[in-house]
Amino acid sequence: MHPSKREVDLVILSDIHLGTYGCHAKELLTYLKSIKPKKVVLNGDIIDIWQFSKHYWPSSHMLVVKYLLGLVAKGVKVYYITGNHDEMLRKFAGSKMGSLKIVNKLVLKQQGEKVWIFHGDVFDVTMQHARWLAKLGAVGYDTLILINRAANFISTKLGRGKISLSKKIKNSVKSAVKFINSFEQTAADIGISNGYDYVVCGHIHQPEIRTITNEMGSIVYMNSGDWIENLTSLEYHQGAWKIYKYQEEEFAGRIQETAQDTIELNTKELFASLVSEFSTMQQD
Repeated sequence: MHPSKREVDLVILSDIHLGTYGCHAKELLTYLKSIKPKKVVLNGDIIDIWQFSKHYWPSSHMLVVKYLLGLVAKGVKVYYITGNHDEMLRKFAGSKMGSLKIVNKLVLKQQGEKVWIFHGDVFDVTMQHARWLAKLGAVGYDTLILINRAANFISTKLGRGKISLSKKIKNSVKSAVKFINSFEQTAADIGISNGYDYVVCGHIHQPEIRTITNEMGSIVYMNSGDWIENLTSLEYHQGAWKIYKYQEEEFAGRIQETAQDTIELNTKELFASLVSEFSTMQQD
């Protein structure tokens, strides 16, 4: 007997990075199967086209894509907001396919309050002026995740629990902390100046809900985190926002095992077919 699904009015996911070694696709799929959302916002970097390779595309990653498309088939509203790692989709902004819509930014009204949602890479100076450096950093980050997994395997065997090397590095580097704080403040300042009640971002992989104030007013800044390190989402239900954090214990006995073998496919053909599909969509 399958457990009942938890109803959620809105779920926001970002920075899943399907197609990379760091992506926790199995955990994400387990989480998605546990909820019944009325609306889904995919806030950028869902498929990591920067690092996409035909040599690494596990079946669990494909199952996440299939599940999300299954929600669309059921009529659930799904908004795909483009990010920097899936920026090739930006030329299709405004396109629709059933209940799926591709956009660069989104404004929703929740109980009369305006929620401004966008990925956030527009604030990243590296993205604007040194894209090659950003891509190089992405490869280094993915390598660090692989090293982290090996370290966690040893650490767990020794009974010391899991650690996050990338988090430790971020927290110990003042410039990284400064960038995150600046990112959040900039998003908040622009949101306040435009009269929004909430601003929601992804990009920096830092889950957060907090009120930010400046001389013009205040706004609630939120970030949905990621499915690389934090395994988090933003959920809105019955007038309340919260950060959801995946916990293995919560799903004891419910995790769906997926095949370990990678799916043999030509990624160029895969994306060519996606581009062809989007090209046939009707523009608003």
